[in-house]
Amino acid sequence: MTRGSDSLRVRMILSYVIVVFVGVVTVLLATTLLAPGFVDDHVAAMEQIADPGAERAAVSELRSEILMGFSQALFIAATISTLTALIVGILASNRLLRPIESIRLATRRLASGAYAERVELPPEAELAALATDVNALARTLEETEQRRMRLISEVAHELRTPLATIKGYMEGLVDGVFQPTDEIFLATGREAARLERLATDLSKLSRIQEETALDLRFELIDLGAVAIEVAESLRPRFDEKGVTLHIADLPTLRVRVDPDRMAQVFTNIIDNAVTYTPELGAVNITGYTNGGLAAISIADTGRGLESQQLDKVFDRFYRADRSTPGGTGIGLTIAHGIVRAHRGSIEVTSPGTGRGSTFTVVIPLATA
Repeated sequence: MTRGSDSLRVRMILSYVIVVFVGVVTVLLATTLLAPGFVDDHVAAMEQIADPGAERAAVSELRSEILMGFSQALFIAATISTLTALIVGILASNRLLRPIESIRLATRRLASGAYAERVELPPEAELAALATDVNALARTLEETEQRRMRLISEVAHELRTPLATIKGYMEGLVDGVFQPTDEIFLATGREAARLERLATDLSKLSRIQEETALDLRFELIDLGAVAIEVAESLRPRFDEKGVTLHIADLPTLRVRVDPDRMAQVFTNIIDNAVTYTPELGAVNITGYTNGGLAAISIADTGRGLESQQLDKVFDRFYRADRSTPGGTGIGLTIAHGIVRAHRGSIEVTSPGTGRGSTFTVVIPLATA
């Protein structure tokens, strides 16, 4: 519970009263010290021009009356000033505290989950800056909540398809609609493997998005050698699909990275390239340096991307074409997170749909 003396409104009103009080005390002190001298000077001047026979008692009484009237006037002025300060303080505090109260209520509603809440900007610059920050926080919370809900929906969707397939096969076997053939078991196994891969990718994704929790074991290695090793391990996939793999003569690219994590990055990107490149297409791997950066580019002649898709390819579960069998839509998200944890980036370009795309992994060169 806030004490009365801790209230900002009370403090603001008191500040007005204190200012007036200090002013009044200053005037009173100045008057007490200076007024008698001024009055005596004027009385002395009056005595010089007055009737010499006038009684000094009358002059002294006149002096007393003048000082008393002056004091009464000061007292009345001080009282009116204090009352005016109270009224002005109350009005000013209400005006200034009204937007603060609005901001306080808005933050309470945000805390209760009303992330669409926004604060109207007050005319005062300082309070407007505070309200702007609160609105920015509200937008961030709203976007986070939308991503959370979208993630739940997307995970449910990704789980539903293989589960429905497995359920259909099992019910068909139980009802005698399907015969227990190797083909049925292989299809069921593929769907189970898809579920396992999705669970594994989600686990990796949660760790990667918390970069401080990502266990990285840095070593001084040749980035090009890692890319070549991964590409060669995936060559059977290329041969099976009829896609040509071209690996250029890569320069030595000395970087300090986690080799296993970088292998995971190239696996996800190259596997994605061969998945979306049609038969008789090609995937080209090149490498180069640019200033203090090492770069490996994986260019394919596949489906390509539209300009508005370039910023989405690293989003969770995003797939440019869901009609084509592919991964879980998490691979590029994981690759992007790993590279960021190495203070690098992944750049993606594409001339357009049907004209292929290029993913370039950029990592700082080792300084020693």
